[in-house]
Amino acid sequence: MARRRQAVTIKHVAADADVSLQTVSRVINKEPNVSAAMKERVQASIDKLGYVPSIAAQRMSGSRSYLILALNDRERTIAQWRARDGNDWVDQMLLGGMLKCAEHGYRMLIELVDTHDDHIERELTAAIASLQPDGIILTPPHSHNRKIKQLLESKNIPFVRVGSRNEGAGIPVSMEDEQSAKLATEHLHQHGHTRIGFIAGSPDYNLSRWREDGWRSTMAALGLSTDGLFEIGDFSLESGMQASRMLLSGPSRPTAIIASNDQMAFGTLKVAEELGLRVPDDLSLISFDNSPAVRFSQPPLTAIDQPVAETASIAAELLIAAQKGVPLPSERVAVPAKLVERDSVARPAD
Repeated sequence: MARRRQAVTIKHVAADADVSLQTVSRVINKEPNVSAAMKERVQASIDKLGYVPSIAAQRMSGSRSYLILALNDRERTIAQWRARDGNDWVDQMLLGGMLKCAEHGYRMLIELVDTHDDHIERELTAAIASLQPDGIILTPPHSHNRKIKQLLESKNIPFVRVGSRNEGAGIPVSMEDEQSAKLATEHLHQHGHTRIGFIAGSPDYNLSRWREDGWRSTMAALGLSTDGLFEIGDFSLESGMQASRMLLSGPSRPTAIIASNDQMAFGTLKVAEELGLRVPDDLSLISFDNSPAVRFSQPPLTAIDQPVAETASIAAELLIAAQKGVPLPSERVAVPAKLVERDSVARPAD
């Protein structure tokens, strides 16, 4: 039977580099009070021995846990997973957050939390006690959940509020939803559309209202009416179908629609087909999110690309900086989105 190889520890690295344990620890934790020559010397021993820092050991050696916890919407995330629809939001959040955490020797974990649960404080308190995270990333709709914010503030845990722009506890990081809706509306108007419909997302999310506000203010600035051009969904495909059916079955249907997420845009495509409308010849369509599926729909959808990965990366970096005593920004951090053009927008038929 093969013998297990003895694990390389920080003591082995210190002995090989002929330095103290404290010096190795400072290098591993990327602390500033280490000379470049000493960093190079210790890193050479780490590479030579194949040492991998143990988070458990790091947690025991100081006040930090080296964990960042992200909270995501439980109900919607599980529903998408069970429907085999995937969840590009979670994927992109992991991409940005995990890579940034890895740069600093941290790890990121995701907890699914039901923002409407009466016992949310108890569940979140248990998770915090178990994991002892150095910081928490709140995603919508948790970003504006008063109970969650008050709990984290009372426990003095640094947290970032993604999809938030108001002042108060925590660091607000916004993806500029109002500006994104303006971008989509102006793009359609540049293609000659004047009757531009809008399908809003769930009222549980502040970003739903911001996107609606961006559409309404842009329509007003362009001198265009919004009468009969607005419906509300809940980010599901079914709600997109219901909302688009209402918009497209009226006496004066829109020539273009902006859907507040990809699933509702797919629902709009299905209804357009049912009604014998061709996209983009009879109806132009723009979606929010730009998940992978929009590239393979018929036609591929023009979409607002939400910078989820970049936002999660910034959120993680802010929380790690807070642990190192770096002054945090006093104002909201804004991460602009962009519009990706594909084949679902054309000039309206004469």
